[in-house]
Amino acid sequence: MKAGVHFAALLLLVTACSTTKVLQEGEYRLVSNKVTFTSGTELGTSDISPYIKQQMPGTFYIFGWNPFINVYNWSNGSGSLFDRMWRKIGQAPVVFNKSLVEPSCDNIINHLDYLGYYGSEVETQVSYKGRKAYVNYIITPGKRRIIDEITYELPRSKTFQDEFRSDIPNSLVRRGSFLSEDILEKETSRGTNHFRELGYYDFTAGKYSFRADTISVPGKTHLYYRLEADTLKHHFGKVTIMRSESLPFRDKVLTDMNVIHPGDCYSASAVNKTYSRLSALRVFNSVSIELSPSDSGLVDCNIQLTQTKDKGFKVNLEASSNSTGLVGFSPQLTFYHKNIFHGGEWLNLNFTGNFQSRLNDRSVHSNEAGISMSLSFPKMFGFPMRLFNGPYVPRTELNAAFNFQERPEFTRYIGSFSVGYSGYLADNRLIYRLFPLQINYVDLTDIDPVFNQTLNRNPYMKYSYQDHLDAGVGGTIYYKSTTELIPRIPYYFAMLNFDLSGNVLSAFKPLMATDENGNGMLLGAPFAQYVRGELSLGKTFRWGRENGQSLALHALAGAGYAYGNSSALPFEKQFYCGGASSLRGWQARTIGPGFSKQDGSFSIPSQTGDIKFELNAEYRFDLFWKLEGALFADAGNVWNSKDFDRDFLRSVAADWGLGIRANLDFILLRLDGGFKVHDPSADMGSRWIGPRGWFSSNGFAIHFGVGYPF
Repeated sequence: MKAGVHFAALLLLVTACSTTKVLQEGEYRLVSNKVTFTSGTELGTSDISPYIKQQMPGTFYIFGWNPFINVYNWSNGSGSLFDRMWRKIGQAPVVFNKSLVEPSCDNIINHLDYLGYYGSEVETQVSYKGRKAYVNYIITPGKRRIIDEITYELPRSKTFQDEFRSDIPNSLVRRGSFLSEDILEKETSRGTNHFRELGYYDFTAGKYSFRADTISVPGKTHLYYRLEADTLKHHFGKVTIMRSESLPFRDKVLTDMNVIHPGDCYSASAVNKTYSRLSALRVFNSVSIELSPSDSGLVDCNIQLTQTKDKGFKVNLEASSNSTGLVGFSPQLTFYHKNIFHGGEWLNLNFTGNFQSRLNDRSVHSNEAGISMSLSFPKMFGFPMRLFNGPYVPRTELNAAFNFQERPEFTRYIGSFSVGYSGYLADNRLIYRLFPLQINYVDLTDIDPVFNQTLNRNPYMKYSYQDHLDAGVGGTIYYKSTTELIPRIPYYFAMLNFDLSGNVLSAFKPLMATDENGNGMLLGAPFAQYVRGELSLGKTFRWGRENGQSLALHALAGAGYAYGNSSALPFEKQFYCGGASSLRGWQARTIGPGFSKQDGSFSIPSQTGDIKFELNAEYRFDLFWKLEGALFADAGNVWNSKDFDRDFLRSVAADWGLGIRANLDFILLRLDGGFKVHDPSADMGSRWIGPRGWFSSNGFAIHFGVGYPF
């Protein structure tokens, strides 16, 4: 209830200030550009708005309200720190310029002519309310002309004529379609690409010309579609691949990556594919392909490859702390080599750690260390390279890892191995990793007697903390609308992770030894059988000067289900919340499941569940130099399926916080402070937390991370 009052007060503060305060005498704020059509049409507002000269800012709106204009009007022109901050964060109002209305009408008419609406008319209505201006563009679309007849004027070459006529079904210009400059330009571009792909190297858009006759037969349109006579087909001639002698690289791999072959008919896509395939090796600093046509109809190809740094180290670090004195530190060191066997093979060696302790009680600590190796080959083992002639070559991955974890309650060893395939699709925006085989073996030792008694009282929990073998399939499918490492444009992403384990092994269960519970055993441990999936969605809006402001939204849902040989998900496959990229009012694994309080069996919190929902929102804005600020809110939790019911909404945890980031272009360093707003693990009546509780015991958490949280 208190949180609702505080939110209402904040909303009142934001909306209280006038949105026209900073305007000069006689000025009006442009509130809207409305587009109205007087008759039915296929056109919409989005087709017309870009041609209005005085644009509304590309700002995020909430039901038509722009809160950042209110924030901008908090400034008073004094030049003080707060004055500059309000102007930096806020959005300046657009001062209405009436002299731009008439040129906007001309722009709209010209664009309508381009789209084939000939003789269109545009009227405007400008209205004022207080110091706000509203412009309405009233459009009467002109008459569109249907193409009644098409006459093709083609070169005399029978081969070319046959190829052209076979392509007519794909043409964008047909009898019965509407005539427009727009459709003629699109047809020109489409046809040019088509004929260059058929070997016509010199074919350009200049070969096309169109003439429309609307006079000879009243009310009818006769289109003359003409192509100039230049029908020489080219073939690839000499193909040369040049690279630095100091770069050791197997020629066989370069030959496999190259799809430009002497004697083949010239194809623009073959050139583009070769460029993409060689660039995807990530071994060369640059890839350039020079084409040299000759009078004999040959196109020689010279491929130049320049050397780049092929090995080095990467460092990553996350750290967090909260008001209870629990400190977490997670370093990661990676050695990489992008050409380990001189054929574009990638080697990654990762050394990771996760160390937690309580400052006021050094005896309470958790140490975790691991080493992993990944080796990736530019081929798909088991399949011939000739099957992959596209711009992206799949890779085969071999992964092995060993992890050691020492906690007050137990010591755990995890060994893993996987074989899979990975690659890119959709212009490098879609990434897939599919693992037909992935194996984990978990061994627990040195179990604390008190903790063991807790496990014996809870069969579900006991199964999660026993030795087990996990063998199955899994993968990740990830789509991102941009390939930038730290995007400066609006973008969105979607990522799906899935695991399916134990089904193949279950077919051989009758041949296996069993434990006292009837579970099939392999290598001295029961095998796990479950299905698990996780879907993550995100979208980031950008606006303001040089896109210095953004709003990032993120949603995540995950669930796992154990069956057959298992009664619970393995501990390492269970979900958790909290940490630098989750609910930032909590440290990792300190919230949930549901209303549960922290399990006293663990000296270092380890709260997990087999269902997870999470929502995040973050407003980001530039400060100065390389620094950025952030205001964020998170909500979510984990639940056990047996406790997940219609009351789960009341068990959703929520926080808000502030962050500061150093965006160094090649890396982003992040410091976030999160404050709890709703803690479902607290006693009834004290779950909503107001400002007094944010700095009290267990009311906040601080996180350090690398990269945006989502």
